[in-house]
Amino acid sequence: MRGLWRLAKGERAGILDFGAGPENFSASIAPLIAFPLVGALVVAMQGAWQLGVISFLSRLTAVLVLPVLTYEFAKLFGREHLWLRTATVLNWSFWVIPPILMLAAIAAAGLEVVGLSTMGAARVALAIMGLYLLWFRWFALRAGLGLGAWQALLVVTVSTAAIIGLMVLPFMFGVGGPLPGLPSS
Repeated sequence: MRGLWRLAKGERAGILDFGAGPENFSASIAPLIAFPLVGALVVAMQGAWQLGVISFLSRLTAVLVLPVLTYEFAKLFGREHLWLRTATVLNWSFWVIPPILMLAAIAAAGLEVVGLSTMGAARVALAIMGLYLLWFRWFALRAGLGLGAWQALLVVTVSTAAIIGLMVLPFMFGVGGPLPGLPSS
């Protein structure tokens, strides 16, 4: 938690609070696999087994693509020896989302007070949250792999596109039913 807090504040040295071994990486990725697995089991137990399997597989591949891309870019940029710690940090960065989401809710309430509509305030707050989370990944890549600003931006752009694609494409092609939360056509 200390390392996440330090990185969230923009302290590069926070990267050193994370372990760089395979056991550290395994501990960081386990919850990212376990939560979608439990969610898929719940969906499957409600009779929508195909949706459960597809949603689990799409989330699993989305979780795994970030460390794989981190490794490939680390190798490309000659920083292969730094990838495991960086991938571990990126996995743990998932836990930055809940406090940022709470801050976004507070910001949205404040924006409503000054006159924005509820939806407008929520959109602004979520956009700021999204930008901060992208900045956090960009900063973690710079601190962890020692990348330049443009190199880190390239990794963030490619990895974000890959994650979104892996999460959405199965549902866009109708595999597993309609996209959860959206009406079917």
